[in-house]
Amino acid sequence: MDGAEEMEIEGQSQLLPICNNSKRFGIKNSIQTNFADDYVFQIVPKNDWTSMAVSLSTNAIKLYSLATAQYIGECNGHSSTINQISFSDPSSPHVLHSCSSDGTLRAWDTRSFQQVFSLNAGPSQEIFSFSFGGPNHNLLAAGCNSQILFWDWRTKRQVACLEESHTEDVTQVHFIPGYDDRLISGSVDGLMCLFDTGGDINDDDQMVSVLNVGTSIGKVGFLGEKNQKLWCLTHIETLSVWDWKEEKTEASFEDARSLASKSWMADNVDYFIDCHYSVEEDRLWVIGGTNGGSLGYFPVTYKETRAIGPPEAILCGGHEGIVRSVLSGVPGQTMDNHGIFGWTGGEDGRLCCWLSDGSSTSQSWISTLALKSDKTRRKGRHSPY
Repeated sequence: MDGAEEMEIEGQSQLLPICNNSKRFGIKNSIQTNFADDYVFQIVPKNDWTSMAVSLSTNAIKLYSLATAQYIGECNGHSSTINQISFSDPSSPHVLHSCSSDGTLRAWDTRSFQQVFSLNAGPSQEIFSFSFGGPNHNLLAAGCNSQILFWDWRTKRQVACLEESHTEDVTQVHFIPGYDDRLISGSVDGLMCLFDTGGDINDDDQMVSVLNVGTSIGKVGFLGEKNQKLWCLTHIETLSVWDWKEEKTEASFEDARSLASKSWMADNVDYFIDCHYSVEEDRLWVIGGTNGGSLGYFPVTYKETRAIGPPEAILCGGHEGIVRSVLSGVPGQTMDNHGIFGWTGGEDGRLCCWLSDGSSTSQSWISTLALKSDKTRRKGRHSPY
């Protein structure tokens, strides 16, 4: 384990009451990622699902075995908050990319943990998001303050800058899967913009449409058979589903948090972490959490009727604070042959591994060094906005 070999049982966790159709997941183990006031930002898997990268509030990225939780190594170099990490290129499976509020976008070789290259957006710039794509698969787009920058990642040369599309920080940029020349951006200004990157990229000619969410956009993802729909979570915990091709709203859940809370008899949802879409089942879940660290997977109905149903999977007993990232499979299934349902990371500095073992109790493991720490962890939820 990273930084601590001596482990002890912290005690049996108390499982919350669950609905009859909910799947309960127990703790396999948890890792104390550091022994101060650090916490987990994001967890992403390597393309072959053998390992996972974890970004921390120390501006470091640590790598662990996804199956065994063994610490592999870490990448250091960013001097400010890491806003996104991703194994973006299947042709280079060992390369991990990261962007930061230090204004750089970096690539790391996860075999040597050394930096491969770095792109700098300039002084006083923050990069909040990035995506690889384009008609020739050569473009790297990044949300940088209120701008969208484009590089040719093969030559590392900046090829375009969109300055007029958004008026506030661009929190999300995504090349749409299956539509390599289409880019969706989302911003604190409440707008999602669709661009055609097939020609010379500029503000006047390449914008295809604008979708007005109406409030600060936190996270965007795609769903549907051909990815022609997208879901959007905002910084005030609302959820909406859109058809970007038809430029229309499929469903809007301005009361998403209260709807989820009403369907969860055991607790109230304090925030949303992410959405999870199953291509095989064509189903969408929104993942909600409590300030105490419990999670629920709430099914979202957005087609004929509009509803957020009772949680179909509940994860509790692992975290003691806000959960920031979820890496998981579909409720009721495991995501690998080790029986692991998923991993979660939070502001308590823990990585928790979840699996369904059918037991009525679970055990949470924590480093004895962490138990001896006298430092007080922050109670409020961190947000850059």
